[in-house]
Amino acid sequence: MAHYVFKLPDIGEGTAEATIAQWRVAIGDRIEEDQPLVDLETDKAIVEVPAPVSGKVLSLHGAAGDKVAVGSELVVIETHVLAESPASQQASAMRPAASGAATVTEVEIDTDAPPKAAAPRLSTASALASPAVRKRARDIGIDLQTVKGSGPDGRVTHADLDALLASDTCEAVQLVRKAATPVQDIVEEHRIAGIRRRIAERMQEAKRRIPHFSYVEEVDMTALEELRARLNEKNAGRQPRLTPLPFLMRAISRAIARHPGINARFDDENGIVRRHSAVHIGIATQTPNGLMVPVVMHAQSRNLWDCAAELGRLAATAREGRATRTELSGSTITITSLGELGGLASTPIINYPEVTIVGMNRIAERPVARNSTVSVRKMMNVSSSFDHRVIDGWDAASFIQDVKRLLEEPAALLEPLD
Repeated sequence: MAHYVFKLPDIGEGTAEATIAQWRVAIGDRIEEDQPLVDLETDKAIVEVPAPVSGKVLSLHGAAGDKVAVGSELVVIETHVLAESPASQQASAMRPAASGAATVTEVEIDTDAPPKAAAPRLSTASALASPAVRKRARDIGIDLQTVKGSGPDGRVTHADLDALLASDTCEAVQLVRKAATPVQDIVEEHRIAGIRRRIAERMQEAKRRIPHFSYVEEVDMTALEELRARLNEKNAGRQPRLTPLPFLMRAISRAIARHPGINARFDDENGIVRRHSAVHIGIATQTPNGLMVPVVMHAQSRNLWDCAAELGRLAATAREGRATRTELSGSTITITSLGELGGLASTPIINYPEVTIVGMNRIAERPVARNSTVSVRKMMNVSSSFDHRVIDGWDAASFIQDVKRLLEEPAALLEPLD
């Protein structure tokens, strides 16, 4: 019997040591030549090292995570193969090893072993190549066995891969070229003009001139949604269908009575804030021509159904492109809503020269803890932005808290304003 002492081969790229990533065999295992023996990790790749010969594993040197130097003893294998001659061993040791290829570097002979003519050979399971070249070929989809190497002993180099990529002889290369061919980029130019240009200019002007600050508060809409459902059922066919928007309009109108500075327009060129007693609410509306803001005039004097009717009329007029200049101007505060697309929160841009905008976000069921009890409630976040030049954070928060209280106690919104 012969004992083969398998030492860590040179795995290329000037690597002096490697880390044992995983043993593929255990002591006592019967293994076959070219069977995966161990995975070695370098700073560039993980290399699978095959068994150099068939036999029985007698010992393993090192555990997963241990570092081993090139030339260090890795595995001792009991085999029936006779040793190479000293000259063959020397020649074998001088040949550069491929990544994953094994070399027999030391052989111990059991004198009872039967003579055999076969000599140990290098693994031919892999072509000679460095880990970097091997990885590149694998990524491209090229079988290194089909590449003629120009390096020492036929080692495949990056230059060999470059030469192959420049030729038309490899099907894998042609597939790579096809995959790498960029899809034609069709660029369409759309000039911003007309209403869309005016919208862009107003947004830019508002963002440039107004120092925004935002405030977000959650509102329990459970009672409001129950009331809305009852009112819609009771008045079906006789009154416009109510959405949450008319309720918010009524809440804002009532809260403004306590916070008149919110319902204002700021002439920043002359340094004048003009507070309005009438509440003219702009409703941000998406149309085929872009965002428009038709205005519900004197919202403080309208009940829920009157607000809903005027909302429906103005939205239809704006989307059909029939809104007049009067219907699109004069707002003192704006509401924006994306309905079911409203998300959790937003940072709306103020409709210049106003000083406040209030945004409705999506209503969603969420677990809420109250009085040590958790229940599922219909919750909505109100996102608002204010002009910090004329509205302080305390005033903004107080206003939104009043709006929140009114939405959570919606019966009060049915009453006329004092």
